[in-house]
This record gives sequence, structure tokens and C-alpha cells, in this order.
Amino acid sequence: MSPSIIERYAALVAERRIEPDPAQAELVARLDALAAQLAGYKPGRRASAFARLFGARPGEAPHGLYIHGEVGRGKTLLMDLFFESAPVAHKRRVHFHAFMADVHARVYRWREMRKRGEVSGEDPIGPVATDLAAEAWLLCFDEFAVRDIADAMILARLFTALFAAGVVVVATSNVAPDNLYTDGLNRALFLPFLALLREKVDVAELRSRTDYRLEKLSRAPVYYCPADAKARAALDATFLSLTGAARGEPMDLELLGRHLRVPQAIDGVARFPFDDLCRR
Repeated sequence: MSPSIIERYAALVAERRIEPDPAQAELVARLDALAAQLAGYKPGRRASAFARLFGARPGEAPHGLYIHGEVGRGKTLLMDLFFESAPVAHKRRVHFHAFMADVHARVYRWREMRKRGEVSGEDPIGPVATDLAAEAWLLCFDEFAVRDIADAMILARLFTALFAAGVVVVATSNVAPDNLYTDGLNRALFLPFLALLREKVDVAELRSRTDYRLEKLSRAPVYYCPADAKARAALDATFLSLTGAARGEPMDLELLGRHLRVPQAIDGVARFPFDDLCRR
């Protein structure tokens, strides 16, 4: 039997790989309880007696968890521990921006298939959600954020279908749900998604007082010279240390009317080539 989330976290503390943090430990316990519920749950089946001990009603998916907090507090660490330990075969962990890009690509393919007469219907969201749920019924999102109106307008329909299929969602974010898509165009049309999210997912704030990312940066060199393979390896290691990921996802930003393409970004950390910032 693989170690639980609580055991994995305790081992990291005992090995002094991380500092003990009461706020993190509290959420580790909540994630561990969710993992126990998932052990007895399968979409479309009755919840087991073991799962019902943790509050799941027969046939009902366990509530997911939406963890928000300031950058550097350990959200990625918590997601690492949960995803590794969750006793689910069909699970998927993905940056939310990449997930929505995948959704839009699937919608496009469905519409092309409809033009060829290979599928019928008017709304691609239902079939796309069905396929996503069949591939993974535990969806773990890093950096849950909504900036694009194209995403905002389909989220309620998409997640209504996903939750109806029994999908469980766990997410990390830098903002509370009520602050998603703040000041976005046609935000009133986005509000049904927030109501759905509150219904299906519990919300928890990671209130750690320590910014562990800044602590790591304070011990890291300010620059590397010359720009050789050794320097690149050092930067790769720094990025991994700060984000828990080897690579970020591309992101588009609008700053004072100017478009900025971020080649790699994750959890508030961005990485650019020198030429992108200084020679273009």
C-alpha cells in the first residue's frame, strides 16, 4: 500500500526537505480525507460504506477542493502530494490554461466532424465533456485562472456536463473563486459557473505566513555567467525549485495596450529568453 498524503508530508518534514507549516498540514489532512473518499468512489456506482463514513451519499461524487492563496505558500507541493497519492487510475493533472486550450481544440475538431456528417447535434460541449470524463474522472488543475472571454462563456456548460458525469475537481489558484474573471467582459454570464463551483467544490485558503519561494530565491545566485550549458542547467534547477515543474505553459498578456507573449509561466513564475526581453 502506497504512503498516504499525510505520511508523505511527514516524511518531507522529517527529512528536512521542507519546514513544518501548520497551514499546509491542515490542508494535507483535508486532501487525505478526500483521497479516502475517492478510494471507494467510481462514477456511476454506489458509494461504498467506507466512503459514506466520510460523508459521500450513495451515487454522489465526493466534493472536490479548490485551494487558493498567495504565491510561494506551497500550493504546488500540496497538489504534488495529492496527485501522487490519489488512489485513482483515471486521473489527469494539467495547467488550467492548457486544459482549456485542449477543450477548444476538441470543440474545433467536433465541428469539423459535423461538417463532414460524422456527428450530429448543435452543441459540441456535451460530447467533449463526455470524452474528457471517460479519459479521467479526477481532474487536478494547477493555476486555475480565467482571463479569456472564450473560456468564461463556456465554463458553466462544460463543468455542468463534467460534474454530471461524476468528475471530481481539485484545483490550486492564486485567487479566491469570487475573484475569478474580475472585471471581465460579460462577467454576469460567468456567474452561473461560480455558483456551480461552490456547489461541487469546497474552497480552502492556504494561509501560510511564509513565502517559501522568496526564501529559496534569497539563497540562489543573482545571475549566472557565462551563458553556457552549466548556466542553463542552473536556471533549469532554479525554475524547478520555484515551481515544482520542469517547464511552464505559454501565456498571452495585454499590458497597457501591448501584447506580451510569455513563453513559459506557472504559478506566478515566468521564464523568458534574453532576446525576447531585450532585443525585440
